Amino acid sequence: MVSDLKVAVLGVGMMGSYHATTLSSLVRGATVTVVNDFSAERAAEVAAATGARVVDDPFAAIADPDVDAVVIATPGAAHEAQVLACLDRGIPVLCEKPLTTSIDTAYAVVKAEAALGRSLIQVGFMRRFDAEYAALRELIAKGGLGDPLLVHCTHRNPDVPPHFNSEMMIRDSVVHEVDVIRFLLDEEITSVQVTRGRPTPSAPEGVSDPMMVTFTTEGGRIATDEIFVRTGVAYEVRTEVVGSQGSAFIGLDQNMLVKSTDGRWGGSITPGFVERFGQAYVTELQRWVAAATEGTIDGPGAWDGYAAVAVCEAGVEAVLTGETVAVQMGPRP
Repeated sequence: MVSDLKVAVLGVGMMGSYHATTLSSLVRGATVTVVNDFSAERAAEVAAATGARVVDDPFAAIADPDVDAVVIATPGAAHEAQVLACLDRGIPVLCEKPLTTSIDTAYAVVKAEAALGRSLIQVGFMRRFDAEYAALRELIAKGGLGDPLLVHCTHRNPDVPPHFNSEMMIRDSVVHEVDVIRFLLDEEITSVQVTRGRPTPSAPEGVSDPMMVTFTTEGGRIATDEIFVRTGVAYEVRTEVVGSQGSAFIGLDQNMLVKSTDGRWGGSITPGFVERFGQAYVTELQRWVAAATEGTIDGPGAWDGYAAVAVCEAGVEAVLTGETVAVQMGPRP
């Protein structure tokens, strides 16, 4: 009999507490043994709900003998040191995006893992585990659309906090489409351009919401992303790939469209990311647990996290300058 993977969850805010609950109730083969958060009250609440212990120091939590693997959902500025501590101990880690908050530190993490000769870092790009995205990638890989030429993405939120500015729209929202584009096309993004148009009245002063982001890939393909995070409607994420021999569109499968005899038509839209990608999170964690039990990962790795950081850095510069900005990336170890 193989014993459960003993997991520490660092950072139990919205995302971390969701992961802890999912690991405890919906994922086979895992036990949350340790939780850590800067809020002692929040850590105690999650620990009580999952049967875990609270460890006040995140590095003590990583080093705890009752921990086999770590989920990191702390603020991005803490990720570098915590991920490196997991590497030092030689245990698998699932790190929510971003991998780190700068290109240089992300690349340093990539090189540190490469020096170990083992894949221990997985980055939490959950859309790769969504059934629709997985099917679309397979369709493209098998040549079902011919040569994929264009990718069109839409990312809309009903609302975000007032401090969520144009830069955060790139780093925290568009980052998902960055990984989707790389995942679907299996090539790197080489440049980013951002068009800032008329903002919605609900946007704070100086914030460009919505924006249109245009990416060019190393193969000369073009991808676009409409980012609009204050629609006042619901959570909408859609992707279309247009190829030389057809096109495919995902994002409405879970939202039934109804036409009635009185001439009305409509449906429902998922109110938030959990409703839209809940199963993808479960699948992500289940596959990570199975891989971590064998001492490795099963999903986007450190290089994918680094690439996303590099593209978003170029995206932020594009927001500020209005120029098309080249993505700067080092060689893959």
